[in-house]
Amino acid sequence: MKTVSLSGSVRTNVGKKGAANLRKNGSIPSVVYGSKDQIHFSILENEAKKIVFTPNVYLLELDIDGKKRKVILQETQIHPVTDRILHLDFLEISDDKPFKISLPVRLEGFSRGVRNGGNLRQNFRSLRVFGLAKDMPDAVEIDITPIKIGDKIRVSDLTLSGLVFLDPENAVVVGVQTARAVIEDEEEEEEEEGAEGEAAEGSTESNPSEETKKDE
Repeated sequence: MKTVSLSGSVRTNVGKKGAANLRKNGSIPSVVYGSKDQIHFSILENEAKKIVFTPNVYLLELDIDGKKRKVILQETQIHPVTDRILHLDFLEISDDKPFKISLPVRLEGFSRGVRNGGNLRQNFRSLRVFGLAKDMPDAVEIDITPIKIGDKIRVSDLTLSGLVFLDPENAVVVGVQTARAVIEDEEEEEEEEGAEGEAAEGSTESNPSEETKKDE
C-alpha cells in the first residue's frame, strides 16, 4: 500500500464553534484514535481532498506538530448539499497489529463473455479486509479475462496472502449476465468456426465422380 505524508495541527478548541471557524478558514477538524488518547487536530482542506476524493486507499504518515504517526482514514463526514468535507476520523495503526480497511476492487483484462455480447456487472467497488499493514495491497485485483456469460466471481474465490476477507463469502463481486442477441455458449461459436474451416478444406478436394468422367 502506498504511503502518503500528511501534516496537521493540534486543536485547542474542540467545540462546534471552533470547528466552524476551522472550516471557514479552509481547514478540516479531525481526530485520530487507536492509541491511549484521542488527538483532536486539523488539516488543510486542500490536503484532505487528496485523500478523500480518490478511489485509492493510502497508508498515511501523519505529522501533528512534529510528532509522526501511522494512520489510515477511517471515516469521512461530507455535507449532503455542498459536498464539502466536514470532519475526518483517522485510526492509528502499528506494524504488528492487524486492522480492518476497505480496499478498492480493480478489474483487469477484457471478459470473454463481454466479447460475446454479455453485460459485465460489478457489485462491489471495494471489499473489506483484515490484516497487517505489510500485507495490504493498493487494491484487490481481479482478472476477468476468462469469465464467460453466466460466470460469477464470489468473495470465496478471492485470495490475498496474509489477509482475511470480511464480506460474505457467497457475495458476488463481479459477473457477466446474458443480454439480447448474444452467443450464450461461446463454445458453440468455436465449434462453428471449426466447422467452417473443415468445409473450406473439403471444397478444395477433388470430386471422385468428376475424376472418373475425365478418365472416361
